[in-house]
Amino acid sequence: MDQDIRHILEEVQSGGMSVDSAYLKLKEEPFEDIGYAKVDLHRKIRQGAGEVIYGAGKTAEQISGICDAMIRHGQDRILITRMNHEKSEALQTHLADQALPYAYHEDAHIGIIGSMPEPDGIGRIVVATGGTSDLPVSEEAALTARFYGNEVLRLTDVGVSGLHRLIPHLDEIMSASVIIAVAGMEGALASVIGGLADCPVIAVPTSVGYGASFHGLSALLSMLNSCASGVSVVNIDNGFGAGFLANRINHPKLCGPQGPSR
Repeated sequence: MDQDIRHILEEVQSGGMSVDSAYLKLKEEPFEDIGYAKVDLHRKIRQGAGEVIYGAGKTAEQISGICDAMIRHGQDRILITRMNHEKSEALQTHLADQALPYAYHEDAHIGIIGSMPEPDGIGRIVVATGGTSDLPVSEEAALTARFYGNEVLRLTDVGVSGLHRLIPHLDEIMSASVIIAVAGMEGALASVIGGLADCPVIAVPTSVGYGASFHGLSALLSMLNSCASGVSVVNIDNGFGAGFLANRINHPKLCGPQGPSR
């Protein structure tokens, strides 16, 4: 059960809200149809996190319209992934009259409406990146995790071609609650970290590499065939998916029978 519903029920219990008022709030439409999109207004209730906008393939006007619908219905923090600089500039202009802050992270192609929350997870998420060329994907993962209220530590350029660069970070690796390992080429970083850590490792193959890497397929297959226990794999270049899953692991009550803790 989402905290919004819990809050409504607590208000009814304390006498701060009538049964009829609570009924009307719970009866609100689960989505808003704006023609080119049906904006999911109940996703936070179902999943503990509001809808995220995938910016690739959408026009700046469509992104702005979806954001407007979300804001109208009280979503004060919005994550937009895979959005280029031109669309971001158009969105920033569109939001000029809004009270909510907006920031664009060009390295990750991510736009964020609203402020980052204070970290309140059970531990720290470590994002380890094989090489500098993998940074766009690893930053997408790191910012997604941070957006959902997690403490994030970035370990950059610690790939297997120079394992001595990873060794100084053993304390951080062994004390993490979740590790996201982002790598292209042969994707061996996930197995190395999986053999060191006692927490879940989320492997993210990237499309970085020469011809036989097949745009990330080689890294994907290597990570899927990892001999290290506790390694799971998301899709090629899917930094968002890794960051979202890491957030779920770092906030276990989001998936528990008692509902979210925040």
